[in-house]
Amino acid sequence: MRRKICVVITARPSYSRIKTALSAIKAHPKLELQLVVAASALLDRYGMATKYIEKDGFEIAAKVYSVLEGENLTAAAKTTGIGILELSTVFDNLNPDIVVTVADRFETMATAISASYMNIPLAHIQGGEVTGNIDEKVRHAITKLSDYHFVASKGAYDRVIKLGEMKDFVFNTGCPSIDLAHEVKDCETLDFDPVQKYGGVGGNPDISNGYWVVMQHPVTTEVESSRIHIEESLKALHRLDEPVFWFWPNVDAGADGTSTGIRAFREKHDLKRFHFFKNMEPTDFLKLLYNSKGLIGNSSVGIRECAYLGVPVVNIGTRQNQRERGFNVIDVPYSSDSIYQALVTIKNTQKPASSDIYGNGDAGDKIAKNLVEVPLVFHKTITF
Repeated sequence: MRRKICVVITARPSYSRIKTALSAIKAHPKLELQLVVAASALLDRYGMATKYIEKDGFEIAAKVYSVLEGENLTAAAKTTGIGILELSTVFDNLNPDIVVTVADRFETMATAISASYMNIPLAHIQGGEVTGNIDEKVRHAITKLSDYHFVASKGAYDRVIKLGEMKDFVFNTGCPSIDLAHEVKDCETLDFDPVQKYGGVGGNPDISNGYWVVMQHPVTTEVESSRIHIEESLKALHRLDEPVFWFWPNVDAGADGTSTGIRAFREKHDLKRFHFFKNMEPTDFLKLLYNSKGLIGNSSVGIRECAYLGVPVVNIGTRQNQRERGFNVIDVPYSSDSIYQALVTIKNTQKPASSDIYGNGDAGDKIAKNLVEVPLVFHKTITF
């Protein structure tokens, strides 16, 4: 009998973090994939990841609409509660052998709590990392709720062990998103027109001499400043006066401030060199990054995939504090002058070397293999 592996995707970045593992699970003769898509991954305003998931040939077993409008701290907490209610019903219907939860967004806590209280073995991807916001609390809490751990780096492996998890159930597989980055390394020129393929809003800049990519999210511990933070980045990029492809923020507390700041800036300034997108297929997004001058913002893609691809990154603020880095990151405060100077530095510096700190392209296969072999357990004791 095949093991039923229920993977829950709750946001657009989670899909790229798990795509190759989904393929490996689906292809494995001893595994049956049960794919659940929930929360902002279902919403058009955040890019509707479902259309890319289905396009890639994955069948969705259940959809869970759980996002409460508001984009504030209270809405985030209530969204988590709704997720627990709805996912518990889904798990009861699907009766999986193992539930897989991805990364550290607040919605993933619902997956972990539901599976744990229903005595379903829980596997966590990307545990053990450290950052500068609420995600770190969520990540470590999920580690303690989880039975199996598929971590992305040696440092993360060591931290999970220090948290008291049994070594037999902690696996340094690397990050599945690096598998996708490995695939695009041969794409040395951009092989699609981003505006033509994905629409979006804004100008249609000439990118023959290069372009920048921006992905900046609000920080949940600094929600009151989210508009000020994004305005500093807008000022720096406007001053640079070069083509920019800008991606809309995640559904986090403070996202309204970020979105309002972008819209207000667009009304007051000529941004004909800027174009804004909601989402892209994971592989296309990485191709866009790989062929860019660099990434600006505070997304973990700058720390993970860009390290492997050797893409320069201006990492702004505290969201990625203490996360393990490659050779590609310049850390700056929320200051337009600091951001601008970092951009100038990148323009005058050789492209950074690639780093395999988060894996080398085979994480998906490793995860599927371990899901076949681990014993089915849902109870553990502290080991120290």
